[in-house]
Amino acid sequence: MTASLLLDMRDVSVTFDGFRAINSLSLALRPGEMRAIVGPNGAGKTTMMDIITGKTRPDTGTVRFQGHDLTRLDEPAIARLGIGRKFQKPTVFEALSVTENLLLSLKGVRSPFAVLMARMNAQERERIDHLLRLTRLEAVADQPAGGMSHGQKQWLEIGMLMGQEPELLLVDEPVAGMTDAETMATADLLREINRTRSVVVVEHDMDFVRALGVGVTVLHEGSVLAEGTLDAVSADPRVIEVYLGR
Repeated sequence: MTASLLLDMRDVSVTFDGFRAINSLSLALRPGEMRAIVGPNGAGKTTMMDIITGKTRPDTGTVRFQGHDLTRLDEPAIARLGIGRKFQKPTVFEALSVTENLLLSLKGVRSPFAVLMARMNAQERERIDHLLRLTRLEAVADQPAGGMSHGQKQWLEIGMLMGQEPELLLVDEPVAGMTDAETMATADLLREINRTRSVVVVEHDMDFVRALGVGVTVLHEGSVLAEGTLDAVSADPRVIEVYLGR
């Protein structure tokens, strides 16, 4: 069964200064799947992503990605395997244009100085055009990234992550601070990405999670409280008590 899973976390625990942030957590993701991770603050959502990306090593348990034991690898090695992470706050090069930001992100690209001083080759141009279409940023391609809206910066950073050609994207609260229209556009963007990539989304916005239309895992006190469709977990009395009822 493990061979058919993209990501397989089993009985993972980690403790910080006596506080068990992750408690016998098990999570399985199939190739091509998108999963929403929800739960109250302190449930372990960010620590779970830290463990997957190698920022935090678990005390016990196994974490495998395409069969590779991630607990033995550092962050750069895990990134090279094909795991990309987008943090909540967008980090783009604000003085550079949208196109330049995307160009710098491309996997296997030349040095940053060479990129900005040279013309794009045909392959790079094709990849950039694809990312601009994907992120709906074609109209602002030549504008400085610093002048864009918060939502557009989030889309640009997702595009930059896609430039690395990851197999799995980990996306942390992508719609925080967005307008309703930007939120729904982000759901469209992630669904389109999910046609060719696996995605894990940590989010609090239930309207956004519903728009994604994917399986939901509810974390509480470092372990899985419930799993299933949004309607199913929303009706779970335990979920209502610890999360939705707040």
